[in-house]
Amino acid sequence: MPAVLKSPAAASADIAPSAQVADTVAAAIADIRAHGDEAVRRYSERFDHWAPASFRLGQAEIEQVISAVDDQVIEDIRYVQRQVRAFAEHQRASVQDFEVETLPGVYLGQRSIPIDAAGAYVPGGRYPLVASAHMTIVTAKVAGVPRVAACTPPIRGEVPAATIAAMSLAGADEIYLLGGIQAVAALALGTETIEPVNFIAGPGNAYVAEAKRQLFGAVGIDLIAGPTEILVIADDAASPLTIAVDLLSQAEHGPDSPAVLVTTSEPLAREVIDLIGKILPDMPTGDLAGQAWRDYGEVIVVDDLPAAYALGDQYASEHVEILTRQPREALEAMRNYGAMFLGAGTCVSFGDKVIGTNHVLPTRGAARYTGGLWTGKYLKTVTYQEVRDPASSAELGRVCGRAARVELFEGHARSGDLRATYLDGAGPAWLEALHV
Repeated sequence: MPAVLKSPAAASADIAPSAQVADTVAAAIADIRAHGDEAVRRYSERFDHWAPASFRLGQAEIEQVISAVDDQVIEDIRYVQRQVRAFAEHQRASVQDFEVETLPGVYLGQRSIPIDAAGAYVPGGRYPLVASAHMTIVTAKVAGVPRVAACTPPIRGEVPAATIAAMSLAGADEIYLLGGIQAVAALALGTETIEPVNFIAGPGNAYVAEAKRQLFGAVGIDLIAGPTEILVIADDAASPLTIAVDLLSQAEHGPDSPAVLVTTSEPLAREVIDLIGKILPDMPTGDLAGQAWRDYGEVIVVDDLPAAYALGDQYASEHVEILTRQPREALEAMRNYGAMFLGAGTCVSFGDKVIGTNHVLPTRGAARYTGGLWTGKYLKTVTYQEVRDPASSAELGRVCGRAARVELFEGHARSGDLRATYLDGAGPAWLEALHV
């Protein structure tokens, strides 16, 4: 039986939004739907104290912002975007169009077509998440999306220069200094100055997530992201310091970010708990990380690694870090995770910031049924069919007629009957009665 050395102090976060969040978002969406730019401006001024003449940045403004960014920051942005672009290109190449002949003269095909327009939401708020620009915009452009409109909020009334630089270098066609509900609603519904998009990707706070949820259907979305999660699976060969540091690296995202250790070694588990207590006081983000660790941190000791993998699958965590003697065993042993990080040389922070895989990932157990953002999210997989052989068309028609009448769809049946006459000559009674 698992031994729990640390339980979360708080109850698990409810997946459903609070009534206050849901009501605030619904009211804002209705207002923006009715009043367009005027409502967007009101909400931007109310929430972000930001109401410029135009939310869209012109090319000259973008270039001026980029010129003020440190050269090393620009080079690092370019480096990371090269990694993201290279991996996304491999993903795109893995999605193949095809056509097969399933019966004589019957051709069925599949095509993957980029959506026409995508919105990329790049969060600001507590942290300027520069990396989210790479993940949402670069991936969309590699998929072939012709128009990407990107939004990010001002931070305390200032332009987030590094984020704007990343959005531009990633290939955004339009950049808006706009955040929150108002950004998501403007992208989804359109206003007098912002053309609507077909799909919105990118993480955000509870209000952004709820806006995406309420607008889903009017627009496609990547997923509804909750607080960042990390689950570490470790055996007795792992470094307690590495585990402690990596758990806190994700706990600093926010006060409700779960950080979980599942290990086969009780001495290691206790040392990790002790080290976290020593690290937190001098950690610049220790207030957030400490609250997350106190309220949502867990440490569980299990009998063996198969039990650890099984428990990990139950959690279905966003990030799973494997710190064991044979980390690649987890690839075969586990099924439910957003992204897996194998071995001590890898860490979740690499995935968040630099390595090239996408950091927009499923949370709150959604890894049981979906993966994260990738080039395929920006593609529509469509099918086509063509029947060139009259004999095959007639055979399909006869089967269609019988199958449709079992379901009482007479109109469908008659479409099949017509094709059957191509070979049979004489038509059914309903067709003969038309005298055509």
